[in-house]
Amino acid sequence: MTEPTPLHLLSAGAAQGLVQALAPRLQETCGAAVTGRFGAVGAIKEAFDAGEPCDLIILTEAMIAAMAGQGTVLAPTRAPLGRVRTGVAVRAGMPHPDVSTPEALAQALRAADEVYFPDPQRATAGIHFERVLRELGLLEALGPRLRTFPNGATAMRALAAAGSAAPIGCTQVTEILYTPGVELVAPLPARFELATVYTAAVSARAADAGLAGQFISLLTGADSAALRARSGFEGPGPA
Repeated sequence: MTEPTPLHLLSAGAAQGLVQALAPRLQETCGAAVTGRFGAVGAIKEAFDAGEPCDLIILTEAMIAAMAGQGTVLAPTRAPLGRVRTGVAVRAGMPHPDVSTPEALAQALRAADEVYFPDPQRATAGIHFERVLRELGLLEALGPRLRTFPNGATAMRALAAAGSAAPIGCTQVTEILYTPGVELVAPLPARFELATVYTAAVSARAADAGLAGQFISLLTGADSAALRARSGFEGPGPA
């Protein structure tokens, strides 16, 4: 039996559910197995820069555009997956608080006994949510209740397993939708809205640029549009 060809992927955590849903189709059609890892965009970019094997990379549109300018990804292969909003989550089965306005969001956060979110230094949603807490005047007040994790998926798994009475979390909608045991309440209120465009591109050091390009076509093509929508991707294009 022929071993599948490995396709090395480095990806923002926001795309993990979509990639894992489509990876079997790539193996069926091309005999290729997707391998690699997901994480906060800052950590993934650091791994790429350090020389980790990479045929295909998925990061924010701004980061991929900069890499295309530097020649580290193949500019003609860039393709957007869509916009991903940042949202509020609760443990499955818990009441959904009102988070429709800044005031309501602040009240919901004050009522929580733990607040779960990704790395405020390297994760897109974590960086943004820390700013939201600061603007609401809650960063110091909630300090002992804040629970940060390397990426949104890890934060949501921890929220799902939380034993406290009233935990709450914030990360990108895609990571909430793909984590068993948590539920999406709503995106952040309009004043704090963050909708990030994620883009895929073939690495300039890809072992098989054609194969990487085929997977990009699967991820971004019309045949997977409904799956992208169910996964939390909107667009593509700027918010």
